[in-house]
Amino acid sequence: MSSLSKPSSRGRPRTITHERIMNAGIEIGLLNLTFVGVAAALGVSHMALYKHIASLEDLKHLIAEEIFIRWEIPQPLEKNPIPLKQYLFEFMHSIRELVKSNPGFTPYLIRRMASTPSMIAKIEKHHHQVAAAYSLSEKQAGWLNATIAFHCIAVADTIYSVAGKEPIKDTQRATEEAEMEAELIQSMEALIIGALTMINERDDLK
Repeated sequence: MSSLSKPSSRGRPRTITHERIMNAGIEIGLLNLTFVGVAAALGVSHMALYKHIASLEDLKHLIAEEIFIRWEIPQPLEKNPIPLKQYLFEFMHSIRELVKSNPGFTPYLIRRMASTPSMIAKIEKHHHQVAAAYSLSEKQAGWLNATIAFHCIAVADTIYSVAGKEPIKDTQRATEEAEMEAELIQSMEALIIGALTMINERDDLK
């Protein structure tokens, strides 16, 4: 898929490194990502970049993976944790901000087939942490996290991709986005309350 060079421990660092490519790609954003754009940000030719990454699609997958790996998921406290409902609400807001801050990221985030081993490992670690902090089974924690994440990602992507577009004027964009965001938060709160009720009723999750 790629053959990114690691920084050399001796002599001058190489111009094209994994970290520099990731930083440039994230700065440009997935929606506007091009080989020429990333190469220009690195100060190299796009042909030089092709020696490290085979295609634009490979580059997008690498950038998407890096965005996810850098995402700081709210960590539940094993000792004296906040109420589970409150934690899940914080988790939801973190996902919402992740989607909002990274236009074009959703296709790589919501589809299981697009998840890389490192992304899956991070997800499973989070399931384990929530299960341990709130005395849940791994299935219960995984179902709660996945249910909240799936719906939040889908709705947030819809809201932030359409807010402010025609026929709305630019001066009305912030108002419209705030109204839609409030509806998202309210609906996600209802989902969280419902999910917490369901979790004790589903034998398949115990």
